[in-house]
Parts: sequence; C-alpha cells; structure tokens
Amino acid sequence: IISWWLATSASAGASLRVEIRNWEAFMRGLVDRGSAGLFAAGEVPCIMAQVLKIWGLIMLDRDGFRPNVGIILLNQKNQVFWGKRIRTHSWQFPQGGIDRGETPEQAMFRELHEEVGLQPEHVAIVARTRDWLRYEVPQRYIRRDARGHYKGQKQIWFLLQLTGFDWNLNLRATDHPEFDAWRWNDYWVPLDAVVDFKRGVYQEALTELARHLPRLDGRAARSGGFKDLA
Repeated sequence: IISWWLATSASAGASLRVEIRNWEAFMRGLVDRGSAGLFAAGEVPCIMAQVLKIWGLIMLDRDGFRPNVGIILLNQKNQVFWGKRIRTHSWQFPQGGIDRGETPEQAMFRELHEEVGLQPEHVAIVARTRDWLRYEVPQRYIRRDARGHYKGQKQIWFLLQLTGFDWNLNLRATDHPEFDAWRWNDYWVPLDAVVDFKRGVYQEALTELARHLPRLDGRAARSGGFKDLA
C-alpha cells in the first residue's frame, strides 16, 4: 500500500501541504472503507509521520524536527572555520540536512564538500555529539505550507580537524554556495554573530565537544585572516 502511494504521489518538488493532504485522504479512505481492518482512525497521523520520515520527502521526525548535521572544523591551532552566510551579516558553522538513506557521517561529508569544498581525505573526525541537539525555527522563517508540520532542526555535531591546507577550501564547490566569506576564529565563537534561534545549540555543541580538542604542539601559529569567496 505504501509503495503504491509513493509511486503515484506528486513529485518531490510538490508542496508539503499538498503531499500531507494527499496522504491523509488516502489513509482515511482506507480507514473509511475498512481496508483489511489494518488502521484505526487515530493511527493515521502517526503512520503518516513515519512514512514521510522513511520516504525522505521532508525527513521529519514525529515531533516535526528535521535530522541535520553541524560541522566544527579545526585548523592546527584549534581555531574554527567561521563562515559568513551569503548576502547576509550572519556567521555560522557549516550544516545541512540528512537525506533519505544517509547516515549522519555520510551527510556530514556531503555537506563538507558542498559548503566548504573539502573531501574526506582533507579532514580527520575528532569527535561527535552523543545525542541530537535541537533548535526550533520561529514561524516567520518557516514556509507557509510547512507551518504546523515543520518545527525545527535536530542535529548531530561533528568536530573535525583539517589535515589538508587552507587552499583546499573552496566556497564555490557547487553552484549554490552557502557562504561568501570565511575566516579562522577562536574556538569560542562570538554567538552574537549567529542568528538568535541557533545560539543555544551552538553553545551546547561547543561545550560538549571542547573536551575533545587536540592538544596544541606549541609551534608558532599564523594568524587566521578574513577570506572572501574568490
């Protein structure tokens, strides 16, 4: 039944509201017709959430949070990559959603390349957060057709160390760059430069991962400067 509905539903580009309405109508039709007595009316929302999660159209959990990864990238001085979001005054770490069928680690490496241009051989995984860290997105930032369904992000954060060189970073690795400038910043980044609803989860991730910071070898380190997109 699920396979039939997925095969005949609208394309993945259709709005969340249309997809949810189609799914609800389909499921309620089954219930109304007593299809093999498989579903009770109260089970429809739960089953719908699970199918959307499995399908990956919007990869939401039952609470409305989208699985996501965050990346804290260190250089040899334990400074962190700090990126300026394109055409804004906000700074943040690389992050992105987990696609259907991906593990958090696979999603992390994909996002690392898409947003920063690095390959797996350019970094070493130092640590990751033990559990999901969550933040809610204010309603004004949520697409109208997702309101009431999408609540925010739940993230696994990875602490990486750059084993390559600064010149391996490339903000134009794809045709949809996330950042237009970057710099190396002290580990405890200025949270007032981060959009307000993400500040709490940044503090949680930095605090949890700080104990895994590699020991510095005492060599004199170059100052991390401001880099632009070019």
